[in-house]
Amino acid sequence: MELRDFFKENSKAAIAFSGGVDSSYLLYAAKQYAQDVTAYYVKSAFQPEFELEDARRLAEEIGIRMRVIRVDILSAEAVTINPPDRCYYCKQRIFGTILRAAAEDGYTLILDGTNASDDAGDRPGMRALKELSVRSPLRECGLTKARIRELSREAGLFIWDKPSYACLATRVPAGTRITAEILHKTEAAETYLAELGLKDFRVRYLDGHARLQVPGSCMQTVMEHREEILTELGKYYSSVMLDLESRSGPD
Repeated sequence: MELRDFFKENSKAAIAFSGGVDSSYLLYAAKQYAQDVTAYYVKSAFQPEFELEDARRLAEEIGIRMRVIRVDILSAEAVTINPPDRCYYCKQRIFGTILRAAAEDGYTLILDGTNASDDAGDRPGMRALKELSVRSPLRECGLTKARIRELSREAGLFIWDKPSYACLATRVPAGTRITAEILHKTEAAETYLAELGLKDFRVRYLDGHARLQVPGSCMQTVMEHREEILTELGKYYSSVMLDLESRSGPD
């Protein structure tokens, strides 16, 4: 099945929209082939501000209505205690909120941007999506991450080469309680490093210390700005460590 066929059969849908490559292309395809679509962006303490900015820009450029829903995710104890399957409880909260908002707008079908490259065995959140009957057209149509980037570039979407981005909660190791303070430190540190030109990196929280994970191509930049990084991140962490293994993976 192709996306054109999917939206011919499902012409009215609500789309969970993150501002990332996958959900952006899904939104673009829905605009082309569906009849009635609304994007739902859930803003919580787990999403940095730039993700909301990207989502708003993309929705405006392709002409799709977008609703922003605020969720106090830190009030969910099952999430903040940060168990290994935290993503399951978070997805339940986030998509449950989208389901209720979409129902108010007259939608019964909820879609998300999971693609054919995503490993269901590696993502507890997929269990929540299945339980809530959320469908994933990109996955159903066999579209891989690489193909989605290619199609997004052809479509002229500005996010086509945007690095994969996992929520801020993934910077906190399982078993460590997630707090607003830790999330604030993480966002501030990553915003600063992004301004230095680093891409596709992470600042991991380890008991008050920062562990930087960067791709090999960014190692030189980190060393060139070593003193500045230590000074800036020293505002938030007891110490700053550089992981010498090149970062890979989505989270």
